[in-house]
Amino acid sequence: MKKTQVGTIISDKMINTVVVKVETHKVHPKYRKRFKSSKNFKADTAGKVFNIGDKVIIEESRPLSKDKCWRVLKTVEKEETK
Repeated sequence: MKKTQVGTIISDKMINTVVVKVETHKVHPKYRKRFKSSKNFKADTAGKVFNIGDKVIIEESRPLSKDKCWRVLKTVEKEETK
């Protein structure tokens, strides 16, 4: 079973690659306070077009380059353009 994550695209300037920001909520072990934590993942687009602000599902894959080991599965919601 491959891992999947839901995140927001923050950069689409590379060819066939987007940067996805995934936010998670964690609990401090001593003080029990919840806080947000985020991490950026580089994901392969396989030639499809995605825009900044789109919410996408990414899936773990074999290493495709030095930093890229995730693939974009599908778009959850599109960014509204004015």
